[in-house]
Amino acid sequence: MAVSTEKKSNNNLLFYYILIALILGIIAGQSVHSFCSLKTIALVSENIKLLGTIFIRLIQMIVAPLVFCTIIVGISKMGDMKMVGRVGGKAMLWFISASLVSLMIGLIWINLLKPGTTSTLDLSNTASASDLIANSHQLTLAEFVNHVIPKSLFEALANNEILQILVFAVIFGVALASFAEKGTSITKALDIVTHVILKIVSYIMWVAPIAVFGTITAAVSSHGLSVFKLYANFLAAFAIGMVSLWIVLILVGYIILGNRVFALIKTIKSPLLIAFSTTSSEAVFPKLVDELEKFGCNPKIVSFILPLGYSFNLDGSMMYMTFASIFIAQLYGVEMSLSTQLIMLLVLMLTSKGIAGVPRASLIIIVATCSMFGIPPEGVALLIPIDHFCDMARSMTNVLGNALATTVVSKWEKNADA
Repeated sequence: MAVSTEKKSNNNLLFYYILIALILGIIAGQSVHSFCSLKTIALVSENIKLLGTIFIRLIQMIVAPLVFCTIIVGISKMGDMKMVGRVGGKAMLWFISASLVSLMIGLIWINLLKPGTTSTLDLSNTASASDLIANSHQLTLAEFVNHVIPKSLFEALANNEILQILVFAVIFGVALASFAEKGTSITKALDIVTHVILKIVSYIMWVAPIAVFGTITAAVSSHGLSVFKLYANFLAAFAIGMVSLWIVLILVGYIILGNRVFALIKTIKSPLLIAFSTTSSEAVFPKLVDELEKFGCNPKIVSFILPLGYSFNLDGSMMYMTFASIFIAQLYGVEMSLSTQLIMLLVLMLTSKGIAGVPRASLIIIVATCSMFGIPPEGVALLIPIDHFCDMARSMTNVLGNALATTVVSKWEKNADA
């Protein structure tokens, strides 16, 4: 009991440290932006964001082996392949439904509020999109298959290709489960490795406040808080869309979980804040595994569903991609019928899978989608100054969506602690 109280106290302490770091980062960043020369701003931004880079790299160091171990342990412990199929089917039902709802919410609000038609952005300032446009060719069917199917497990582990690791781990887990008792020793060994990694996570998390300070300071010093005035129409509409998505997710969670949904949000408050501050939902994956198990979700369900969610259930990113694509169309006066927008929604549904951990993947997908529908792809450059701040909201929403998905499936399997 004393150990549990101590862990809870540490979690609360970490949450407050991160919150303080977030506030200090905003103050420091705005001070640099207001009182320093452009050269100094660039120097400060470039160097202080290394604090965030260190934290992200520490997490990336353990995400691949953690996904590999948790998936195999989860499947092999289930034993019954019918259960694996049933749990996987329920998860995919949630993922597809949540993705469609997220896309539709973005579609509805961007058409109702039309922030692109009232924007005063300079459409000629699009040079910063050249790299994104150059990389958008990767979104072909052939490249998608290459991204999903691993050529080598070690290459996938080295490059943190979560989807490829997932594919191999599922196959390996199913094969290991077929050995029944003979495979128990391997399952136990991987289970021990998983808990060792989670112990490492408990150490790394104390670096999070420093990372938050560095990341926020770098972002605010580069653009300044005045950027919110320039993008006021877009940000206000985006905030309404994101709040609507949260309301829908929590409402569905309440219907299934009851009042426990609010306890869940309280439990994952630290992962939510870290994802918000560092703009990386991947950075909190190990911490989220630990918190969901503490919440009462069956470890077998968590081990199987959560890694799947990181490839197939990015609710915040989905809403943003629909929202941003049609916003660019509105900026350039490109008329899009409802049927065309619905087709775009389905295209985004397919092309967005497996983007977790890929830098600026949302922007690359938006570029490719715009090109496909006759929208000037260079318009994505107009979103770059504000993308970091939008990424904060969508990363936090991705974490909420995956936590809900895992808890709901666990409830459906009658494995959630009542």
